[in-house]
Amino acid sequence: MTTPSSKDPLHGVTLAMIVERLSNHYGWDELGVLIPVRCFLFDPSIKSSLSFLRKTPWARSKVEALYLQLVADNEPQKIDEKP
Repeated sequence: MTTPSSKDPLHGVTLAMIVERLSNHYGWDELGVLIPVRCFLFDPSIKSSLSFLRKTPWARSKVEALYLQLVADNEPQKIDEKP
């Protein structure tokens, strides 16, 4: 039995996973430059970021958009093979 896959690229990805991947990839300093919010600029941590982002929809949207951009940039390009 197969389950239908969601077309939502964030399906199954938690906010904690997103923040952790972004902080690992960019580092807190660069993340604070890309999305200048206090939780990334001053004494950043996963816990403080999650607390802030869960209460602040506009900031969460920016974080999710940056994550989607990172994922898209790291996807291998499909090359059409000719027979």
